[in-house]
Amino acid sequence: MPMHNHDVAQVLDKMADLLEIQGSNQFRVRAYRNAARVVESQAREIEDMVREGEDLSELPGIGKDLAAKIGEITRTGRLSKLDEIGKQIPEELGSLMGIGGLGPNRIHTIYNRLGIKTETDLKEAALHGEISKIEGFGSKIEQKILEDIANRANLGNRVKYIVADETARSIVRKLKALPEVAEVVVAGSYRRRRETVGDLDILVICSDHEKVMTAFTGYDDVAAVVSKGTTRSTVLLRSGLQVDVRVVTGISYGAALHYFTGSKQHSIAVRKLGQKKNLKINEYGVFHGEKQIAGRTEEEIYLSVGLPYIEPELREDRGEIEAAQKGTLPMLVTVGDIRGDLHTHTTATDGRNTLEEMVRAAVEKGYEYIAITNHSPKTTIAHGIDTHALMEQMKEIDRLSSRYPEITILKSSEVDILEDGSLDYPDEVLKTLDLTVCSVHYYQKLPESKQTERVIRAMDNPFFTIFAHPTGRLINERKPYEIDLGRVMKAARERRCFLELNSHPDRLDMNDIYCKQAKDLGVMVAISTDAHSIHDLGYLRLGVNQARRGWLEKSDVLNCLPIDELKEKIRRT
Repeated sequence: MPMHNHDVAQVLDKMADLLEIQGSNQFRVRAYRNAARVVESQAREIEDMVREGEDLSELPGIGKDLAAKIGEITRTGRLSKLDEIGKQIPEELGSLMGIGGLGPNRIHTIYNRLGIKTETDLKEAALHGEISKIEGFGSKIEQKILEDIANRANLGNRVKYIVADETARSIVRKLKALPEVAEVVVAGSYRRRRETVGDLDILVICSDHEKVMTAFTGYDDVAAVVSKGTTRSTVLLRSGLQVDVRVVTGISYGAALHYFTGSKQHSIAVRKLGQKKNLKINEYGVFHGEKQIAGRTEEEIYLSVGLPYIEPELREDRGEIEAAQKGTLPMLVTVGDIRGDLHTHTTATDGRNTLEEMVRAAVEKGYEYIAITNHSPKTTIAHGIDTHALMEQMKEIDRLSSRYPEITILKSSEVDILEDGSLDYPDEVLKTLDLTVCSVHYYQKLPESKQTERVIRAMDNPFFTIFAHPTGRLINERKPYEIDLGRVMKAARERRCFLELNSHPDRLDMNDIYCKQAKDLGVMVAISTDAHSIHDLGYLRLGVNQARRGWLEKSDVLNCLPIDELKEKIRRT
């Protein structure tokens, strides 16, 4: 049974959860959490690395002991240490972390007092008012628990794009290895690069339908075969993700790809254009009467209704048809257009690579610049650094700049926006930096008007550059805080500030709608990774996906500028 990186990371995270609930040493807990992030961020499958005998202890933050445990997980699908802890406290307790703000101590308390093990137990106890009776909890926490459980239910079964991507790549690789297969492509919301994916639609051109379907339904990762036919099969994977494989013919390939890529609204709009020309457009092709006149490629589909090709990321019926008709479709930004990363962390705070290692990795990616943005003092959970440590970091940057003349190392910080809108370093410190990446980490539950005013007040500071992860949301985990981002964008335009599109797979913040709004308002966006390791620099592609869905072009993106133009653009004083 295959163990994808996400599967391995889940086991490590569960181990960290249970250790924390047990009250174990925080360094031990953090080691497992860091290992989970390192594993999930790997471009290659950890399972393959173990099979090929690679030394996992060479990965950042992975020692010999953790490397051995990761090897055990990939080989057996389990971790014996986790089984040992599971005999002392139920494994299910880890799934309660974060619900209603529950931390390890409170979970330990409700388990001991009420015997709560699962989310269902927790919901029942909250509905009957049992949680609020425990000292230190109260009715507000009880209500928040019920709200969070309801929100989780509303999210449905959609998974984060990065999880779907790992699964899709694995299946495509296996299908392409079959000699009978000529072409494989994943369609649906995955191809449109939506931030969450409900299921995977895979199209195949092959010479032997039956062999392909037998191989697909027989993969180790399949938990259940929903249906198996000669041209279509549906399975459920162990992760719960549904995957459909459809066999299509060469003459209908483009039509099928267009139809199954969607979105539904976009496809309907294209079909309506076809109807005006007495054409019928479906998954098999474009037909005039009974005669098929197009369908081999998607370009043929669009040409048949008088349109140029429309990129999959734009196909949401949000004006792309009209733009295509007017010849004003955007030339979407690409990964190759990005010249540097403006949000990265090092071991000085909560990163897992040294400053020099981050710089060297940026050089290897061909970047012109990289901003080192370790946390300011307020963010104690991430070991934010004081003024003295920040000054020492800048001296180290000066030393490295002479060693790496091919890249500009920008002196910066991820500066907390305090509750009153002031910034977490005094102005005499901020003015020594090349730029600031300013964030809301605390007081996220302020009313919308206060949160909005707080951020705008921070932008009044002439040393404010970029507003990082502007809504604070974590996909499928935490809702955005209340903020009028439209007002914030207008304030940013007036003050010559910028907004970030944070590429971390848990954030992808801003979303595509806000990206389009920023573009329309003329506010440039920085596509940054928030990298906490050299591997996290690879998250950039996820941010670019989101930017493309938001219609962003190279000219809309701050870090597409050459270094001299960037320095001029961010100068406010």
